[in-house]
This record gives sequence, C-alpha cells and structure tokens, in this order.
Amino acid sequence: MDVNSVPQDDSSTYAKNKKAIYASDENGNVSVVASSGWEVEEAATKQALSDLEESAKQAYTLVKNGEMSPLYFHMYAVRMDLQVLSESTGFFKWTIKKDFDPSKFSNIKDKRMAVYAEAMGKSQDELKILPKGLYE
Repeated sequence: MDVNSVPQDDSSTYAKNKKAIYASDENGNVSVVASSGWEVEEAATKQALSDLEESAKQAYTLVKNGEMSPLYFHMYAVRMDLQVLSESTGFFKWTIKKDFDPSKFSNIKDKRMAVYAEAMGKSQDELKILPKGLYE
C-alpha cells in the first residue's frame, strides 16, 4: 500500500486510536503509517461483534436451561470462541467441550478453573455462575 493511500476514515471501532499500517513511499521504502481506520474494516468488525453478541445471547439461554455450563456463556461474553479459548488456555478443544457439560463442569479442579479465569480475565467464582438479568 502506498503511504498516501493509507485509510483515514476515523473508524468508531478504533475508539479514537490509531493502527499501524505498513506502507511504501515513492522510493519503495517501507515504513509504518498511522491509520484512523477504514470504513470496510469497521463494518466487518461491527458484524463480528454483533455475531459474538448473538452467540452470547444464545449461550445464556442454553446455560439458563441447564444444557450448557456457565463457562460456555462466559466464553462468548468475553468475545471468545472455542478456537480462541483453546489457544488462550492451551487446552484442546475437545477438552473444553467436555467442560461445557454442566455435569462435568461441577467437577473441574481449581487449577484448571484458574487457567480459564486467567484467560478470560474473570475470577473463578464468576465463571461458576450465570449472571442474573442479562438477555431477559
């Protein structure tokens, strides 16, 4: 991308911050240029956030109905999915899926729960419950 072509669309998803973009000048030298966002990227980011919000709502219902453990809801509430949670914890996806089972979730050891808590930025106690009053 050319230095003069770096998007400056003041994206709301950047929250008035800038993003580093590599661009080349007229001599072909590559440098870092600050970008305030790109309209297309903003639309894609908003769609992704909307999808995660919808997933959180669906997860909330499943947990409330006893079909999934609270861990399932919290994963989406912190804008993660199974892949990201797996990468953040170092746990295999199939292992995490087992922890989504309410009957198995209640038997998770504190050490394992601590890893989830660290990855999600929540306390172990928070991960064990479904917050009241959301999406109702």
